[in-house]
Amino acid sequence: MLRRGQTAIVTGASSGIGRAIAIALANAGLAVRLVGRDRERLEQVAGQAGGDARIAVVDITKGPAVAGLARAALPTLDVLVHSAGAYRQEALHELDADSLAALDAINLHAPILLTQACLPALRAASGQVVFVNSQAGLSAGAATLAYSAGKHGLRAAADALRQLLNPQGVRVLSIFPGRTDTPMQQAILAREKRVADAGMLMQPEDVAAMVLAALTLPRSAEVTEIMMRPMRPLASA
Repeated sequence: MLRRGQTAIVTGASSGIGRAIAIALANAGLAVRLVGRDRERLEQVAGQAGGDARIAVVDITKGPAVAGLARAALPTLDVLVHSAGAYRQEALHELDADSLAALDAINLHAPILLTQACLPALRAASGQVVFVNSQAGLSAGAATLAYSAGKHGLRAAADALRQLLNPQGVRVLSIFPGRTDTPMQQAILAREKRVADAGMLMQPEDVAAMVLAALTLPRSAEVTEIMMRPMRPLASA
């Protein structure tokens, strides 16, 4: 369960779902480290979160940055939220090794390696890990081959980590949001030449509320996966 004074790390905290989760955790009284690459936006979020919110301007695809975050988490870490990510929508013939590697570095490898690095602190706190995945991690689309493959891999990684860490008192949650009103989603809609009417997309705060509910669940239970989607589906293009 969550208690005031506990500690949290949230990657991708500068915008979208990561921002909403970071603010929700700060409002719950946690000391939150906001992780991202844009200092200005992180400082804005820290100001909105208030409380004990501090920023960490790092690139989590880099080994030294991951090691630094893990050191900062010591001696204990109660909540680790993986919300950083990137999106690509390309035809098969447009893919190349470099673009695939860059996508997997942030969407798949970084969450695994950061969790690995933070394990001593998570074990010490009987902490909780949250993977913010995507509906693409459940169902692949022809235009999202590379993105979906990485998100499917992230689901598998979370499942494996849960089996490993549950006996050690660490809970692992995957959440799979549908279309959510974030800068990434707006870019996706623009590429699709679509516009979402007001109320057609979920809000980042909707996802944050579900994550917070799962984190506050008594230790007699564990939420393993949450699927979310907008109440009203977006009309076909």
